[in-house]
Amino acid sequence: MKRSLSPLCLAAALAVAASALPGTIDLTNLPNYANQTIPNYITRNNTPPDNQISNAGATLGRVLFYDKRLSVNNTVSCASCHQQAHGFSDLATASQGVNGTTGRHAMRLSNVRFGNEPKMFWDERAATVEQQATQPIQDHAEMGFSGQNGDPSLADLIDRMEALSYYPPLFIAAFGDPTITEDRMQRAIAQFVRSIQSFDSKYDAGRSQAPNDGAPFPNFTASENRGKQLFLAPPVFNAQGLRTGGGAGCAGCHAPPEFDIDPNSRSNGVIGKIGGGQDLTNTRSPSLRNMLNPQGATNGAFMHDGSLASLQAVLNHYNAIPTPTSQAVRQAIDARLLPGGNPQRLQLTAQENTDILAFLATTTGSAVYTDAKWSNPFDANGNVTIVGTGQTGTNWSFF
Repeated sequence: MKRSLSPLCLAAALAVAASALPGTIDLTNLPNYANQTIPNYITRNNTPPDNQISNAGATLGRVLFYDKRLSVNNTVSCASCHQQAHGFSDLATASQGVNGTTGRHAMRLSNVRFGNEPKMFWDERAATVEQQATQPIQDHAEMGFSGQNGDPSLADLIDRMEALSYYPPLFIAAFGDPTITEDRMQRAIAQFVRSIQSFDSKYDAGRSQAPNDGAPFPNFTASENRGKQLFLAPPVFNAQGLRTGGGAGCAGCHAPPEFDIDPNSRSNGVIGKIGGGQDLTNTRSPSLRNMLNPQGATNGAFMHDGSLASLQAVLNHYNAIPTPTSQAVRQAIDARLLPGGNPQRLQLTAQENTDILAFLATTTGSAVYTDAKWSNPFDANGNVTIVGTGQTGTNWSFF
């Protein structure tokens, strides 16, 4: 005798089948964003109390992050500039927007959550990840909803979003009702960005076996352990700014285990501007994790202007800080790079140079490049299907 599925069983079977399809999100089976494992040696966290990460909120943020419909001509998303395959950065020096290119290089985004500096952008003009989240959308060059000089406004974008079938269930799941506001967009994108974490590097494997960063890591080569010590130890300079002992002092601004930027840091002496000229306002840096991909290639050029193409070039810069060309430049540069008023000269030996580079390579993870929860939720045609039950109990199924 043939047996037919009950309506409820049939609906459940359809939901399970649909959730396995590309471009499908099942609200009853969301990825784990809220309770990811964080090593016990990671102590910094800039998540605000009123925007803790939830699975539904970060899922909405993921869709917003990858949705090209958030640009005026449906060609650019946040992920266009911050690409998972490249550590959420861009191989291009300046990223392509809807009306030109960005003024600065796309900053890597892994471990944004784990830092003492909550401010965002290279020049720290956004006080939080939340404030940063919608600024590219409202930038004329990047995504085009500036509301100025003939551009449509963010209100126009919200009207567009309200007509898209996938946003009502996502906003209901995240916030309890389908209302779309800039504040909710900011909160959701910030939750997704803060969820992007990377703690599966060779460094982490070693740190988990050591009592502190200064102790030798048992899984490191001799060169990597020497490089770690050089990274950690402050340099000793003479009156002329020449290093006579100690290490390279990198940890003074990029302290492990988070490798975030010291909030008190000022310009690092890279003062160029994409397209020419000077820019003295850049005082932030991404985490030093995932500067290289698992194959050892760079995730794009370094610094706000993309002027340093390799880690060797970065090390060369810090080995011999350029002499300030004006009083304004001198005042902008971090005093730690001008010992005794002179540009630092680390005078790294060839072996020290090799050792530091070896250590820096250990901070690269792997899952951040491939984990599906941070990947593009849209299918090849730019569509996403929502199945499952929203927070209100309504069953959503958009095919």
